[in-house]
Amino acid sequence: MKRLLTLALAALLAAFSTAALAQNSITVGTTSGADVEILEKAQEVAKARGLDVKIVEFSDYVLPNKALVDGDIDLNSFQHIPFLDEFNANTGANLVSIGVTYISPIAFYSDKLKKLDELKDGDTVVIPNDPTNGGRSLLLLQKAGFVKVKPEAGLNPSPLDVVENRLNLKIVEVEASQTPQARADAAVVAINNTFAEAAGLNAVDNSIYMEDFDSPYANIIVARPADKDNPAYKTFVESYQSPEVAQFILERFKGATVPVFEYPRN
Repeated sequence: MKRLLTLALAALLAAFSTAALAQNSITVGTTSGADVEILEKAQEVAKARGLDVKIVEFSDYVLPNKALVDGDIDLNSFQHIPFLDEFNANTGANLVSIGVTYISPIAFYSDKLKKLDELKDGDTVVIPNDPTNGGRSLLLLQKAGFVKVKPEAGLNPSPLDVVENRLNLKIVEVEASQTPQARADAAVVAINNTFAEAAGLNAVDNSIYMEDFDSPYANIIVARPADKDNPAYKTFVESYQSPEVAQFILERFKGATVPVFEYPRN
């Protein structure tokens, strides 16, 4: 009996230790490029606050949410609010935002034109093929006065929602990761910040037309709803939304990416 009690106590202590360890260590998924760099800075801040953060990189925009739903990671940080809304609507998932991070305007780039107004009849415009970034690109093209999309399409219009196209532009969708390479053939290409950064492009310095910073596409940290109040996750959000991370974003990305969270300023 004494041996059984000893074993039971040992098992209980082991379980408690494992739970405590889990509370002080989390895994955050993201996509490669700028998101990783920012997360590495947040990782440093979290470490100083007693939280170990493991960063897991994914090669596309689909897997980080799937991994979160499946419980393979604890949080992810790579997407904006309309992208999450679209994912939840299409999959029946109910992932939730637990904190805002930054905004990076999507922009049009060109190896052929110096400004968007130089577009000619029949020119090719390449946009990402995921619903939200593709829709974001079409709305930017609409803002510039080249197309009109159905209002009911909201923030996620597709090329099928284009009802006016005054220059008969050929709108071509490609994988977001392939948009930088498309500059060789297209007149203009919409590239979001993740892949623009990877290609050495800065929206402020290199684009010919860019989104405003007050657009609705703020990026977020995402969790499963049952875990949204986890104290370790709150520590991570606070670490991310710190003056150290804000300063890193402002200095590293030279205005092409800006923090949207409130933080103490000197």
